[in-house]
Amino acid sequence: MTASPRSDLQVVLTACKGSFLAVGLFSLFVNFLMLVPSFFMLQVYDRVLASGSEATLVMLCLILLLLLGTMGCLEWVRSRIMVRVSTRIDSLLGPRLYDASFQQALLSGGMLGSAQALSDLTGLRQFLTGNGLFAFFDAPWLPIYLAVMFLFHPWYGWFGTFSALLLVVLAYANERLTHQPLQLANQENLAATNFTSKSLRNAEVVASMGMLPQLRQRWEGINHRALILQSLASDRAGALTALSRTLRLLVQSLILALGSYLVLEQEISPGLMIAGSILLGRALAPIDLMIGVWKGFSTARSQYARLSELLRKFPPAPERMPLPAPRGELSVEGLVVAPPGGRQPTLRGLNLRVAAGEAVGVVGPSGAGKSTLARALLGIWAAQQGKVRLDGADIACWQRDELGPYLGYLPQDIELFEGTISENIARFGKVDPAAVVEAARLAGVHELILRLPEGYDTLIGATGGGLSGGQRQRIGLARAVYGQPRLIVLDEPNSNLDDQGERALILALQQLKAAGATLFVISHRPSVLCGVDKLLVLREGMAALYGPRERVMAELQGGQPPVPAPRRAGE
Repeated sequence: MTASPRSDLQVVLTACKGSFLAVGLFSLFVNFLMLVPSFFMLQVYDRVLASGSEATLVMLCLILLLLLGTMGCLEWVRSRIMVRVSTRIDSLLGPRLYDASFQQALLSGGMLGSAQALSDLTGLRQFLTGNGLFAFFDAPWLPIYLAVMFLFHPWYGWFGTFSALLLVVLAYANERLTHQPLQLANQENLAATNFTSKSLRNAEVVASMGMLPQLRQRWEGINHRALILQSLASDRAGALTALSRTLRLLVQSLILALGSYLVLEQEISPGLMIAGSILLGRALAPIDLMIGVWKGFSTARSQYARLSELLRKFPPAPERMPLPAPRGELSVEGLVVAPPGGRQPTLRGLNLRVAAGEAVGVVGPSGAGKSTLARALLGIWAAQQGKVRLDGADIACWQRDELGPYLGYLPQDIELFEGTISENIARFGKVDPAAVVEAARLAGVHELILRLPEGYDTLIGATGGGLSGGQRQRIGLARAVYGQPRLIVLDEPNSNLDDQGERALILALQQLKAAGATLFVISHRPSVLCGVDKLLVLREGMAALYGPRERVMAELQGGQPPVPAPRRAGE
């Protein structure tokens, strides 16, 4: 039976194995040195007080100072190691999780777009740097303390063993009673956070139509369920934590009573009585701490599981051989596409062939599949069946980072990013001022940008700041044509434009066509389609008409029934 491949998270943790082993080694010496106070107390009672030697007391104090100072240094070093381990995990895994989160958002059509994975990584890193983690390193050395207690006296050993088993049972009960409520509470908290994020992104719509009370009520319902589960888990954990601490204090007192009895029976010395009590408290401390930090451990475990699942679902893109720069020749072969997560195709059996430098207009009623076609042409949505080929190569087989500069895309919903206008136009790569200005002039937005307070260096937010919808659309167009891409897809590029902006758009399309770019222009307004070479009419996800613009327009204006497009339309 072949073993399943390790996840990226397991690979990263394996890469840090040496550091974990070093922490374990330091923990071994730290726990040995934890015996020092018990033996110091033993020597003071049995040697110093019995002999009255001040020199012995001074020497014991110097040895105590040296050993406990060494223990403090070892604890500091192991803490620093874990801080660096957490930083290394973040550095190695952060870019991979960023890409996986992006893939998740892309394949879900933005429905699952969230930075939760990066938040989970931060939470996991914080747990690794917390003191609670060292309880799990110290607990395995419990047998050392119990062995020493057996050396003190067998009754001490058995008493310590019984006490440890009692606390271990409480730790197990804590896991059984709090794991499921905490897991469900974390899920509800995540749902509440995502719901709130989506509501905030649409604050204008919410405010304009008075939807805030209803949305707040729904959020309160989700949050209330999370609070109930959180309270249930916290109540159980609090009760068990209180019981654990009470038992630990109780057994530390009872072992003094046991030691007193053994002293009266002259089976141990008074020093062993005190030393045994100190040693038992130190032996049980890691288990008691584990019970106290179990909630954090349970959260970290859930974060680990979510990260592993995300990385498993979205493996890194395979390395592909670089292909020559595309010319822009496009072919669509029996294309069937459904939205991410959907089963019903919105495009069915589509066949097209577009030569490099041709311009194609796409029209059709709402829901005909126009935006789906735009995403499929760019490889954003994967095909259920069929292929989209750019220069003969499947669009999915191109290395996305290498192909991106040769593609231009203007979606219906314009999203700009935090940064300057020049950075947005340059796609956040190295800003080439000449290329940025050229793209802005082509989009007819250069003069508008110059009138802004800081010109091209004006900072804008994700929503475009103080820019109007038309201004954002024209800046988005400049971004789409930046760097002279070979394939440009414009989805309703004039939806927010006035007459002047539409004239600038028509001029830009003419210039792009003259430069040899392959264009797909999706629009409800025929005015911007006057310069295209071909028209594609989509109805119910299928090509009702496809061919030269004049012929298709004649058929549409003549009221003739649509003639299905040929499977390999070329002219």
